[in-house]
Amino acid sequence: MNHYDLIVLGAGPAGVSAALMAAAKGLRVALFDENEAAGGQVYRAPILSDQKMDGSEVRTGENLRDALSRSNVRSFLGHVVWAVTGDYRVDALGPEGSVSCTTHMLLVATGTTERVVPFEGWTLPGVIGLAAATILLKSQRTLPGKTTLVAGCGPLLAAVAGGTLKAGGVVKAIVDISSRSEWLKNASALLSRPAIFKQSLNYSLPVLRARTPIYSRHTLVKVTAQGEQLLAEFAPCDASARPVTGRHIEILVDCVVVGHGLTPSSDVTRLLHAKHHYSRAAGGWIAQTDENGQTTRERLFVAGDSAGIRGAAAATEQGKRVGLACAALLRGDDSPASEAQTINKAWQQAAAFGQKMAAMMALREGHVTAIPPDTVVCRCEDVTRAEIEQAGEAGAHDVNQLKAWTRCGMGPCQGRTCGDIAAEILATKLGVTRETVGIFSPRTPLRPLTISDMTGEYDYADIPIPKAAPL
Repeated sequence: MNHYDLIVLGAGPAGVSAALMAAAKGLRVALFDENEAAGGQVYRAPILSDQKMDGSEVRTGENLRDALSRSNVRSFLGHVVWAVTGDYRVDALGPEGSVSCTTHMLLVATGTTERVVPFEGWTLPGVIGLAAATILLKSQRTLPGKTTLVAGCGPLLAAVAGGTLKAGGVVKAIVDISSRSEWLKNASALLSRPAIFKQSLNYSLPVLRARTPIYSRHTLVKVTAQGEQLLAEFAPCDASARPVTGRHIEILVDCVVVGHGLTPSSDVTRLLHAKHHYSRAAGGWIAQTDENGQTTRERLFVAGDSAGIRGAAAATEQGKRVGLACAALLRGDDSPASEAQTINKAWQQAAAFGQKMAAMMALREGHVTAIPPDTVVCRCEDVTRAEIEQAGEAGAHDVNQLKAWTRCGMGPCQGRTCGDIAAEILATKLGVTRETVGIFSPRTPLRPLTISDMTGEYDYADIPIPKAAPL
């Protein structure tokens, strides 16, 4: 079993930046990620090396992967981390079987999970998340559909719509919960980040050229199958995303791409019993940390969007800062103070913009109250909103009681998809805060695995049979 000074979970901008910084300061670092290449969601690598792609995000991702390949970081890419123990042992499953490593310090930079607020028809084939669409476009170079409706909230709407149009697809409409005035309020923040502003123009110009209809302050309410296509219905909504009286619009498309923000990935930090708090503006439950990213559990750090939604630029700087802090903790503070100050200033500037974007993706109360009673919330176990509310009426006062009574959150995703919405429904039903109803307790394995993956080629003849004991 290999031992490292620092193990980093997640090879997105935060994880790679932290690993590179710590390794440059002399630490022996291991980096784990379930994807075959580093970069995370924003800087995702194309699946084929000969694919020609352009844009600042592509170049940034290539630079990140190039720096990683030239570093002393031991990369375990294509490895699914399924267990992390209290003594900081990491167990993962990779292409060549199981890998187990121990570490003095652990950094969690596992990013986010996409949130989709359920609506009638959201489980139909052809309805996918904004994050899934970006993977298709960036990595697979595949259109979500010949004709697409893009719906939800936040900057990913423009990114997916623009990417679809540039790839030769047709975007029938963009349905945005936010109003134009909400976007105008954040215009100054966008202008303060020239690189991001340029990237936003790159997404928006194809939309403007195609004259794609944009329905601001509207929400998707229903999708029905129409042969091999989907009929999407959307309606006006108020600031809380609750549908209001007004004309409903229907559009026939091949694919509906929808997303309502992101939630921080906190399953590892919760598994290790670090203290957490709920922040709607930051995306959900996040670990309590000091200024260096260290949680309430000694030598357990967190960085990037898993520490609160702030975007890729902020994640990169925070990763550097936490990597520097890890090196200082283990090797002694031999770095000039100016280095930390420079990194911290860059992080604050990037985070200020990222927080404004995160606020636009925050879960809106009216959106959840508008979910129809018979709509499935937990897709793994087919638990509806009505069943969640009935459990609350029967005495389930927190989400783990809800899980025991309804099986909500017991499926392969372990509540990553449904947990945020189920907790919001229960809290609203009981008239209490999200802190009161809590969050699902994480369990090992952290990701679904098959027994055959763990054991490999194995049959009864391989079972060791001990000799019979003497009588």
